[in-house]
Amino acid sequence: MLIVHCNVHTTPDGVGAFKAASLANAEASRLEPGVEVFELIQSDEDPTVFCLVEHYTDPADLEFHKTQKHYLVWREAVADLMAEPRRTVKYHRV
Repeated sequence: MLIVHCNVHTTPDGVGAFKAASLANAEASRLEPGVEVFELIQSDEDPTVFCLVEHYTDPADLEFHKTQKHYLVWREAVADLMAEPRRTVKYHRV
């Protein structure tokens, strides 16, 4: 099991577009083999702060995800909406 938290800080005017692109990416990603969870969460304290919570059966499933058209479209769509580069942290279940 590989758990990924992709932390994103958007620009204030990028919130709506980021949400729309990320929800479309999450919906398509949930259909991929090896994806157990793919959720978008938003901070209650700061609406420009998001986290993509991704659970993969195997690390190879993450690599497969990064080759998918919906991911590549998402990556391009959100690039200019971020206030700073996204940060990814990988975890494992204990």
